Amino acid sequence: MAEKSNEKLFTEFPPVSTAEWEAVIREDLKGADYDKKLVWKTLEGFNVRPYYRSEDLANLETVHVKPGDFPFVRGNHQKGNPWLIRQDFEVCLDKPTEANRKAIDMLSRGVESLGFNLCSDCEPSYDSISRLLKDIDLSRVEVNFTGGSASAKALPFIIKFFEQSGVKPTDIKGSIDYSPLTTFALKGKFCCENDASYQGLVNVLNAVKSFPNFRVIGVNAHVFHNSGSSTVQELAFGLAMASDYLNALTDKGFGIDELAARIRFNFAVGANYFMEMAKFRAARMLWAKMVEAYNPKSKDAARMSIHAETSRWNLTVYDPYVNMLRTTTESMSAVLAGVDSLNVLPFDAPFAQPSAFSERIARNQQILLREESHFGKVADPAAGSYYIENLTISIAEYAWNLFLEVDSQGGFREAFTKGFIQEKINEVAAKRDANIASRRETVLGTNQYPNFTEVADLAKVKPEAVSRPKPVKSADAIAQPLVPYRGAQAFEELRYRTDSSGRRPRVFMLTLGNLAMRRARAQFSCNFFAVAGFEVIDNIGFNTVDDGVKAAMDAKSDIVVICSSDDEYATLAPEAFERLNGKAIFVVAGEPACKPDLEAKGIANYISVKSNLLDTLLKYQEMLGIK
Repeated sequence: MAEKSNEKLFTEFPPVSTAEWEAVIREDLKGADYDKKLVWKTLEGFNVRPYYRSEDLANLETVHVKPGDFPFVRGNHQKGNPWLIRQDFEVCLDKPTEANRKAIDMLSRGVESLGFNLCSDCEPSYDSISRLLKDIDLSRVEVNFTGGSASAKALPFIIKFFEQSGVKPTDIKGSIDYSPLTTFALKGKFCCENDASYQGLVNVLNAVKSFPNFRVIGVNAHVFHNSGSSTVQELAFGLAMASDYLNALTDKGFGIDELAARIRFNFAVGANYFMEMAKFRAARMLWAKMVEAYNPKSKDAARMSIHAETSRWNLTVYDPYVNMLRTTTESMSAVLAGVDSLNVLPFDAPFAQPSAFSERIARNQQILLREESHFGKVADPAAGSYYIENLTISIAEYAWNLFLEVDSQGGFREAFTKGFIQEKINEVAAKRDANIASRRETVLGTNQYPNFTEVADLAKVKPEAVSRPKPVKSADAIAQPLVPYRGAQAFEELRYRTDSSGRRPRVFMLTLGNLAMRRARAQFSCNFFAVAGFEVIDNIGFNTVDDGVKAAMDAKSDIVVICSSDDEYATLAPEAFERLNGKAIFVVAGEPACKPDLEAKGIANYISVKSNLLDTLLKYQEMLGIK
């Protein structure tokens, strides 16, 4: 009966072909260019159509793969989505008991995986490691040690503690992120001769032979993301790193099954919700295909171990509570895509040592996704989505082609030494910076919709937090290093300059004439100047130019922005400009047709949606003597 009812129902809705949809769309466009209006040209290099249909899945083999099956595009598990809630924190091995106390507290509050970020200048010992790991149930808790060479130095003491813990070696799970190529990417050189020859990798692999579930090779693809790369670049260059390790270590006698089980990929998860979801799906598929080429004894060796961390590039210093929204949507992308573990960065991470409150919020974001939103119940809920399935294939294709470019140059090390990888990343980073500067990309609370009354706490927020790091190449470096930064830093430095100047320039809205236009332009202008930390004074409207100019002068305004309609500017703007008589910087909101006539009368300043926000505000700071 149900089938017959459905058949009858669907006969009332005859299918509509793609050609029919396209005809209606083109009619609605009224001659406008279809591609320019509706096709999204991504930074990843491929185009995204405005809609997808079931026919777009017809030739995609991935849609027939089940969860837990090779090539693992749908995740590593047949049922559910059991990612580990991980929390990373800084550890000073001079104070291991304090760090242990913090770790135990985190475990009592829902954390399942600990990330100990070891200080680079600390000297590990068995005593410090045993005190750090005291009372942590290694059979139930994953323990991870980050810090590159610092974690490698600690490894002998970690292994000794494991051996004396009484826990079965097969039950111990965790990782260190030993990665010579990460050091190379960030410093332009290897830290020591061992790293350059990969002998250090051989040593750590031999050290953990008795602990099959402890991974020691970190493929830290997040360094590309946090340097401004695209999603495709993060994936491609991460795979290139891993490929270098596989080629070198198989030549040294290691089998692919053993090697693949020792590698953990550490990705960032960015703001592009569906793109990030597709990235992780594509990553598992490509890695599985790469491992398959080495003829493993078991296809299970091709399962990619993915740890994800929310994006550092996306975090902001100003309006920092917005960071909670950013990390929540990023977390959703990661866990829905089936990552194995996730670390959510605390909202205050860009400018302070995370507080107990911010760490609690970061933990609870994951707990809410699992326990209240039930994100752990379903394996790969994105499967079958016309859009996400096509995004997955597009990312995989473009990432693979870029990987092959790197491979053709001799692999990651050679390509990085030549500057190929840096050039590609810097090209995309420059586009992203330009998009933020012109507000084609919104950073909420920073380049759009700022908190008008916020002033940086200069005692807490230091200049280095808001200043973009400069590239530094040491004399013995053989390549230009990558420089991780945050996309908001140019605007943060701009606003911080205002905050630290000790004054807030006043920007007065001289609203006249047409009600709708003056309100719209006043709101735009308030938002525009507040981005630089200027005090904005909005007004309902003035009956005459004289009334408005007098109010502006009474308010001791530094900048006066006339807000009206294009037609009215022809008479109102020159009159207001003349009345001000140079007592404040005069600005016209908009790009009126009468602009040449206004310029002929000495009116030089205009702001509009076409303005480069960053460059324009820097100009006004300079005019006001804020340096």
